[in-house]
Amino acid sequence: MKRNLLIAKAILAAVIVAGLGCARGTAAGVDRPKLVVGIVVDQMRWDYLYRYYGLYGDGGFKRMMREGYNCENTMINYVPTVTAVGHTSVFTGSVPAIHGIAGNDFLMDGRMVYCCEDSTVSGVGTDGKAGRMSPRRLLSTTIADELKIATGFKAKVIGVSLKDRAAILPAGHSADAAYWMDNSTGRFITSTYYMKELPRWVVSFNKKYGGRSESEVSYSTYGNLVTAEMAKAAVEGEHLGEDAVTDMLTVSFSVTDKVGHKVATHSPEIQEIYVDVDKRLADLFAYLDQKVGKGQYLAFLTADHGAANNILMLQEHGIPAGGFVASKVAKELDTYLKQKFGAQKSVVMCISNYKVFIDHKAVEAMRLDLGEVKAAAIEWLKRDPQLAYVVDLEHAATATLPAIIKERIINGYHRLRSGDIQLVPNPANYEVGEGPIDRGTTHGVWNPYDSHIPFLLMGWGVKPGRTDAKTTINDIAATVCALIHVQMPNGCIGNAVVNN
Repeated sequence: MKRNLLIAKAILAAVIVAGLGCARGTAAGVDRPKLVVGIVVDQMRWDYLYRYYGLYGDGGFKRMMREGYNCENTMINYVPTVTAVGHTSVFTGSVPAIHGIAGNDFLMDGRMVYCCEDSTVSGVGTDGKAGRMSPRRLLSTTIADELKIATGFKAKVIGVSLKDRAAILPAGHSADAAYWMDNSTGRFITSTYYMKELPRWVVSFNKKYGGRSESEVSYSTYGNLVTAEMAKAAVEGEHLGEDAVTDMLTVSFSVTDKVGHKVATHSPEIQEIYVDVDKRLADLFAYLDQKVGKGQYLAFLTADHGAANNILMLQEHGIPAGGFVASKVAKELDTYLKQKFGAQKSVVMCISNYKVFIDHKAVEAMRLDLGEVKAAAIEWLKRDPQLAYVVDLEHAATATLPAIIKERIINGYHRLRSGDIQLVPNPANYEVGEGPIDRGTTHGVWNPYDSHIPFLLMGWGVKPGRTDAKTTINDIAATVCALIHVQMPNGCIGNAVVNN
């Protein structure tokens, strides 16, 4: 009798444990970290790991390099190398040709649209247009979406950044929330895609940190502080990493990009911002050590793109460099095409992301041949000595140009969103604004200064080490998914990095 009672209790205990496992969405025998933290430092060139190495403390970048795994040769394998595309590609393991985020702005249904704009949703925490955002234009899943699926949608996923696209796109379609800054109020907001009202912890956070101007937040170390503090508040407020189900937090530091555009790659301001990011990372990791447990979370860090060295700085030292005004080129090209074909309407919509967008509806209405219009445009553009190649995107596979550039053009081309003609400038030649060239910079091309990014892993399941083997931005998602034992995103083309 006693033996039967013990057996019955054991069976009951097993049933209860199994039931808890099903309720929490965990898989029997699958070992995962409590929390995955994906960090993107906007516009961080790979060489910033070493340029300011002597100024970094021990708890941020150096800790990741010392305790974690460092992929030194990680490259972006598409163009354009811009924010929305980079954040999306990191977390989908894919390229614009597949995930559909073809730029910060791209073509849809005959008009240029912003990557996250969504007229079907309203802002939460704001009455302005800044809240009318969602991930609906993203075509593939992210790491977070796959984690949700693997855990029966029990995992919690939160995205945080000053930029809407840097909060929304990494967190994916099924995220519990993405929070970004409303620059008009200096407060974090979201949209009705995720919820109807802000959680109490976000309201409290905004009362403490909100209300500052865009210049105070987006162009100073305060922006790094508020980003890191919001990330910590999300862990606390959403109880991330506290139960048996793996959760995910995505964090993007945007100030680095804002300042970089303004003062370029070798300015004292950039040094100050990166030393400060290092401090924020150290503080965040120390917080996670205490809150979640050292070794109980998996953190990875990368960038969405790099940045070119300033044209004036290069020229001052005898290095070839130059700039061109895309809007001016577009206007002159349109004038040429109208004269050549006797067109009454404009046929060039714009030049964006080093791509020429032809107005197909206008071409059709005037009964022009699109192929002839493109061919004429290409021949005219080839006259510009700053352009190394000018490529018909629909026929990029047969174009005569270096294989590495061809691959990146093809990977970046979505036939419904990417325009018609790809411009490939000479090295160190990039788009500039009208007027004298300033001390700022930009990004968007295939060259190493824009495409060579850091990729660091630290924490749960990661052995210390480094590799100089070739890796791509797509390998990040594949690696993280392999480490946490979930299927890679449905558009992923990457391969997991071997960490022996």
